[in-house]
Amino acid sequence: MNLPSDNPLAAFSRGFFSPFRSLGFLRKHPALLRFVVIPFLINLVIFSGVVYLGMAFFNDTVVRMIPGGEAWYWAILTYLVWFLAVLVTSVLVFFVFTLVGNLIASPFNEILSERVEEIVAGQSHEGAFSLRLFFAEARRAVALEFKKIAVFLAGMALLLTLNLIPGLGQILYAVASFLFTLFFLVVEYLGFVLGRKGWSFKEQRRYIFARKGLMLGFGSGVFCLLFIPFVQLLCIPLAVIAATILWCEK
Repeated sequence: MNLPSDNPLAAFSRGFFSPFRSLGFLRKHPALLRFVVIPFLINLVIFSGVVYLGMAFFNDTVVRMIPGGEAWYWAILTYLVWFLAVLVTSVLVFFVFTLVGNLIASPFNEILSERVEEIVAGQSHEGAFSLRLFFAEARRAVALEFKKIAVFLAGMALLLTLNLIPGLGQILYAVASFLFTLFFLVVEYLGFVLGRKGWSFKEQRRYIFARKGLMLGFGSGVFCLLFIPFVQLLCIPLAVIAATILWCEK
């Protein structure tokens, strides 16, 4: 298996823009849309629910707790709280999308990744759709997704202990949790194609770290997609397409 010949900056750039280029790939292959519609609707429901609950919480609870006043500093405090409200809501959307959204959409992501690989490799899919096979694959995909989520939550919980370090603890936690989140995003979406190859987590980890620039760029691109309004609704299928294409271009 040959390593990419790109220099680190070029590899990072290629990985970063790969989720955005997936839109063009999807446009060229409209037959893939049938595997995107259901995850899109799932994301739409999740996004709407989280934003509604988040805004309701801050309107009904947080804003009422702010002492009122006519002085200029009360206005600044109000705007600051609203800024924090938007920030917290965005973080909640991110975690819900990457955890709950991926869990529910995982069976469709599995099929989408397989079809993308066939297209890039120039293969044709001859098999007829089987509901029994779909549910068998769905059970496997959902079980694997539960394992990924468990590992992610355990890792984040472990990183929380960095806050106990006096002085630099909060900085270390912020950096480590961000890098761990990027790693999780890479494992999450690249795992669909590598899982089909029968790779263990150890083999997947070795493959990812052998391409640090490319994978760091890919994870960063997906992370940015999650914070772009409306585009984030398509983040999951776009990331699945991008990860599969990156694998096929190895």
